[in-house]
Amino acid sequence: MIIHCSGIGGIGLSAYAAHMNAAGHTVSGSDKNDSVLLDDLRSQRIQVSLAQDGSAFPEKCDLLVYSEAIPASAPERTIATERGVRQISYFRALGDMTAGTDLICICGTHGKSSTTAMVAKMLMDAGKDPNVVVGTKMRELGGRNWRKGKGNLWVVESCEYRRSFHFLSPHIILLTNADGDHYDAYPTYEEYAQAFVEFVEKLPDSQPVIAHGNDAQSVAIIQQAKKKLMNADMQPLVPLGTPGLHMQQNAQLALALAEHLHLDAAAAKQSLAGYSGTWRRMEKRGKTTNGIEIIDDYAHHPTEIRATLAALRGAYPDHRLVTVFQPHTHDRTLRLWDEFTTAFNDTDVLLLAGIYDARPDTEKAQADPVTLGKEIHAKSNCQVINASALQEAKTLLRTSVLQPNDLLIVMGAGNISSLAEKMTK
Repeated sequence: MIIHCSGIGGIGLSAYAAHMNAAGHTVSGSDKNDSVLLDDLRSQRIQVSLAQDGSAFPEKCDLLVYSEAIPASAPERTIATERGVRQISYFRALGDMTAGTDLICICGTHGKSSTTAMVAKMLMDAGKDPNVVVGTKMRELGGRNWRKGKGNLWVVESCEYRRSFHFLSPHIILLTNADGDHYDAYPTYEEYAQAFVEFVEKLPDSQPVIAHGNDAQSVAIIQQAKKKLMNADMQPLVPLGTPGLHMQQNAQLALALAEHLHLDAAAAKQSLAGYSGTWRRMEKRGKTTNGIEIIDDYAHHPTEIRATLAALRGAYPDHRLVTVFQPHTHDRTLRLWDEFTTAFNDTDVLLLAGIYDARPDTEKAQADPVTLGKEIHAKSNCQVINASALQEAKTLLRTSVLQPNDLLIVMGAGNISSLAEKMTK
């Protein structure tokens, strides 16, 4: 089959493209921005273009797979429509690729990538040879976000955005939590929770949902779906190679899965003890020219921010924590305004680097970062500095903010990771 992937640089679609290429299909793709993910795809002899004007669309094509960021009016989708080429979303394609397999789905508001990575590592160490699709890059996968195994076992990070995970057919579900997000797709929490209920209902009756029994929202979803709960809170909090109670709680889910699959418990704990994190999850990115360590993290929801900063405060008790945060979307910032204002208690200094406008075509209201900063200062008891853009944040850090023995934390889901790289040079 000849497959073209529009938005191939996405963390999910790039993994799909790699899997289909490894399965013997002819795969090409396009994206507007170059990246190390695209470099890796090129190394696999997948043709990748940075032109999305339709010029990269293959003359012969059986299937167009597009990311959620590609609208129906995009040139490549228009060409596919005109030529009668079948076109489907990434998650529908992922559902097709994993249909009929022993599919372990990791879903939830927070912790999906880390938990998926832990499960993948644990199963690999146990000799289970899983196929993997994960929303981050793993050291254990050679810096990749995918793995091709030889069997029928799949481990897949399962995103709830726009009900994408409904295209999957889970055999086992790990539910990390479900406290609400993606307000452009779910105007109310009830709608958000219902999406999880409907996903859990797809699970075979013989299989449990692995979740935290002390998480009322997760328990309510499982009960409404009339499925069995396997309580991960019965597992121990094991030491890991990355800090934070939230990471240990993710590991509890993996240990519960190990018990369900009858894996050796001691070996599972040993495997997780060797877990040292993944790309953009409290990732150590190096040091500034003045020797200040830099941490890069994907946290963009208040719950994630609190957990990450608490973990780093515990891991670096003698350091002053300086955090550069880039809010992700105006809608999320406005909907979780009060939660954001109290999320930064564990940092000493906060630089707000402007709001990353990921969905300018759909967002109707604008959040004011200056007002947000004033309220964070009042409620989180930290110094707040506003920077209009990443370049200004970089200049402020170097000229007036950073001091010896600081820890620099770069945080957000937009393009802020580039700041971490620039600060090392």
